[in-house]
Amino acid sequence: MASDLEKSAKEAFIDDHFELAVDLYTQAIALNPQSAELHSDRAQANIKSSNLTGAVADANKAIEFDPSLYKAYLRKGIACIKLEEYETAKATLEIGASLAPHETRFAELIKECDEKIAEETGVLPTSSLEKNITENVIPAEDVQPVSQPSNQVTVATVKPKYRHEFYQKPEEVVVTIFAKGIPAKDVNVDFGEQILSVSIDVAGEDTFHFQPRLFAKIIPEKCRFDVLSTKVEIRLAKIEPLNWTSLEFSKDSPVPQRVSGPVVLAPRPSYPSSKPKRVDWDKLEAQVKKEEKEEKLDGDAALNKFFQDIYKDADEDTRRAMRKSFVESNGTVLSTNWKEVGNKKVEGSAPDGMEMKKWEF
Repeated sequence: MASDLEKSAKEAFIDDHFELAVDLYTQAIALNPQSAELHSDRAQANIKSSNLTGAVADANKAIEFDPSLYKAYLRKGIACIKLEEYETAKATLEIGASLAPHETRFAELIKECDEKIAEETGVLPTSSLEKNITENVIPAEDVQPVSQPSNQVTVATVKPKYRHEFYQKPEEVVVTIFAKGIPAKDVNVDFGEQILSVSIDVAGEDTFHFQPRLFAKIIPEKCRFDVLSTKVEIRLAKIEPLNWTSLEFSKDSPVPQRVSGPVVLAPRPSYPSSKPKRVDWDKLEAQVKKEEKEEKLDGDAALNKFFQDIYKDADEDTRRAMRKSFVESNGTVLSTNWKEVGNKKVEGSAPDGMEMKKWEF
């Protein structure tokens, strides 16, 4: 069945039906999820469909399953070039070139990366002939814009399976994906110069992909992630202390100012104004949490806060155990072990020197 789907996908690709090809490759991968060839071919179809982050993720999977598949390195390199990830593209293409020295396209693409990197660092190419060569190193079938047919079917946007949000500090951006109870082995996260690729592949469920092109560049080797009981927390190390106005890159986003050192603001003149003062809610929330954390409590107040913190961070069984034991014991017992209190009534336990009495009406 998978081979029939693969054949149909190749035919759709040849006929320039790239989105259909992606869909057919996806069905084939569902039947043979560890096929490096299928992931590599879907990467090529994703490039044609302008789903460049998806192409990078597919190429990464293909390389994971077969590190000797040079086509996967080639396709990842092309996708990264289109994403302007020239450092990542160059490193990938160099590995592919070592696996397939006969393939001249690697050398041509690496040369393009070198020139683009030189432009970014302020050293522009001097030869117009070299520029013309660079602009034509990739065959037309790999880089020409995809023409959209006038009768193209509009695909409805599907709500993502897991919700995500982010906040930032001067040195990092923290992305949270709210996925509860996911085993760490089912979570895969890759970092590029300006790419975040997250996949959650739980047995028996559709694979979740989250592959944004980021607002600005990051330092991949300093990025990390943690799989917690209720979420996946990803920390992206900023390459520059810029303020990200969004998580994902957009050509319409304003270019943020680069911060070269501490910013010292002169005191503003004080005068009446009808303009409402802008409230930094993130800063206010952080300040409140800090004050709550640093607040020193004594006696019963400290004990109550201790139990509140336990309850707040506990799982459902622990909370049930706490509620049941507290109610049934008239507030004298507080247990967190549901296996211990779930199948029996919790009897009250009086403090030392005191006696439990039952009131009769």
